[in-house]
Amino acid sequence: MNKVILMGRLTRDPEVRYSAGESATAVARYTLAVDRRFRRNGDGEQSADFIGCVAFGRSAEFAEKYLRQGLKVVVTGRIQTGSYTNRDGQKVYTTDVVVEDQEFAESKAASESHMSMGSGYQAAPAPAPSAPAGDGFMNIPDGIDEELPFN
Repeated sequence: MNKVILMGRLTRDPEVRYSAGESATAVARYTLAVDRRFRRNGDGEQSADFIGCVAFGRSAEFAEKYLRQGLKVVVTGRIQTGSYTNRDGQKVYTTDVVVEDQEFAESKAASESHMSMGSGYQAAPAPAPSAPAGDGFMNIPDGIDEELPFN
């Protein structure tokens, strides 16, 4: 079984291209910075792996429209390896995650707060959910509509 689940932040905006031909297909490439579980050499410095991801079709169009540098996402997919010969005649080996599913991993407010840390702006925290109602479902707090990625 070839299954990968990653959670990380985009290192830059996705690069989207369209294939040639009658039915042009969107192809999005982006890199995720995924924090390692343990700190390196006990020096307290957090290290990360930078993992290349490629999405096709509707997933690529979603990435183009909604994903931006610094955004935290969860990606599910499969590892695909390949190789090619570069202009210098050297063989180059590649490893990418082919995206099957991608989701937001934090609220819009938290994302904006993270992306604007350098400017001193701090977004207001999301309202806490209220206690579950008698039917087992939580009541949705007021003001949560601004955090949803769709209307």
